[in-house]
Amino acid sequence: MGCIWSKRLINCIWTKRRHQYEDPAVLAAETCFSVREVEALYELFRKLSCSLTDDGLISKEEFQLGLFGDRKKQNLFADRIFYLFDDNRDGVIDYREFIRSLSIFHPNSPEADKITFAYRMYDLRQTGFIEREEVKEMLLALLNESEIILSDDIVEDILDKTFAEADSKADGKLDQEEWREFVLRNPSIMRNMTIPHLKDITTSFPSFAMREEAGDDADIDESLINAKNGTN
Repeated sequence: MGCIWSKRLINCIWTKRRHQYEDPAVLAAETCFSVREVEALYELFRKLSCSLTDDGLISKEEFQLGLFGDRKKQNLFADRIFYLFDDNRDGVIDYREFIRSLSIFHPNSPEADKITFAYRMYDLRQTGFIEREEVKEMLLALLNESEIILSDDIVEDILDKTFAEADSKADGKLDQEEWREFVLRNPSIMRNMTIPHLKDITTSFPSFAMREEAGDDADIDESLINAKNGTN
């Protein structure tokens, strides 16, 4: 089975824009996945990439369809994940981008990589810093997705407490070192950066593990609320 899959991948994984294949052995060497796991994940990639258009690339609509079962659903969290997966910024996710980005969510992925990915996810305007308004946008989006209603005063109080703890330079924004120290003190913030299923992948891999994890988006909000209350 492994040889058949490897031959199939080497012969068939082409991106129409790049006209090149990705060798599973190369992808395995670059990520936390084994060759066999890379082969199993190809089936997941194939299902996503042909769900609307059979072109070997995952569009934003196909990504949203895989996450929510609704290609038109608007979600800032999903938008940010898609943006970061799309490493070359061509508006689609190819197979290599999919495997390399998904590897960050592997339980064995270095913690530093997870922290950096989460930092980039909150840096909505790509300024190299996380500003209060960006945290507010993510917080409101995740509260809305989780159907949690908080008053404006409570939201502002959460932001005040969060920046009081995290913004050690008191300049109204978080740099990467401040962010790292903050999440290390509040590890629940990083809970969604690990997908346990990725540690035990077979060819019967479930239909998009991230859809199962998407229901836990409120964990980030919960961690901020806990930070406000002084608990972890």
